[in-house]
Amino acid sequence: MSATEVAPGIHRIESDLGPRLMAQYLLVGGERSVLVDTGVAGTPDAVLVPALEGLGIEPDLILVSHADLDHCGGNRRMRERFPRALLACHERDRRWIESNAALLAENYLWHEPYGLDEPDEAERREMLAEMGGDAPVDLGLRGGETIRIAAGRRLEVLHLPGHTDGHLGIWDPDGRIAIVIDAALSDGIYDRVGNKLIPPRYYDAGAYRQTIRRIRALEPELLLTAHYLPMRGSEAREFCDRSLAYVDAVEAIVCAERARGETDLRRVTERVNEELGPFPEFATEIAAGVRSHLSAAA
Repeated sequence: MSATEVAPGIHRIESDLGPRLMAQYLLVGGERSVLVDTGVAGTPDAVLVPALEGLGIEPDLILVSHADLDHCGGNRRMRERFPRALLACHERDRRWIESNAALLAENYLWHEPYGLDEPDEAERREMLAEMGGDAPVDLGLRGGETIRIAAGRRLEVLHLPGHTDGHLGIWDPDGRIAIVIDAALSDGIYDRVGNKLIPPRYYDAGAYRQTIRRIRALEPELLLTAHYLPMRGSEAREFCDRSLAYVDAVEAIVCAERARGETDLRRVTERVNEELGPFPEFATEIAAGVRSHLSAAA
């Protein structure tokens, strides 16, 4: 675990999640502090609480970027550890963030009827354990809100849909810093030695493209995500371009398969994995984007 001040008042708290990296962010002002994401169930005690104690800070607001277990799995423990902190998320992701059962069934097992490979019972129990237990959300956001953390300094809450319907990010206009977490995912998530690991997942191809273009149009001086190293200037633009190119590549494969009469979700998903992967973990998540492209072409 490491906590690094990547910009004035912005601390990146980085740890390992299996073979890949995972990062949460603490934004500190003279009036209040905001923590972005809580990791998996074990992240608070192993990573976040020690980092916060080392900085001598208790968060006033915990902003959950979106409904994935590695971003909201520590919610319940953080509520226990910091009961005065408000927990916030986008209204469109609230159902999954508040309910572990809904998150498992509707985010991770929705493709079960389509014949794709699914986690077995032991893996499902492990996923539920990583979700950390149900926890209520205090504030439902929609994007466009601002958070005052110091006199003369406000952060803007961004609605960045696509990866999930209610994905949130933060824009710091003073430093031109965009914290986008998983709102753009390049051509996949890689392990720490550079091997392709997990495909980008997006439920809505149009919204995902629009989100990536919005991030690029901000022209951030510093781009911060959950599973990639910090990016500056041209690196950030190139990351956005790779993210868009991946969507274009998936769409081209789907269109080619559809042209020859293939619309079965499992088979088209496998085709994308063959051409753009292979992705050794969570390859079934490709299916979300494939379904979006198939629906758009119908």
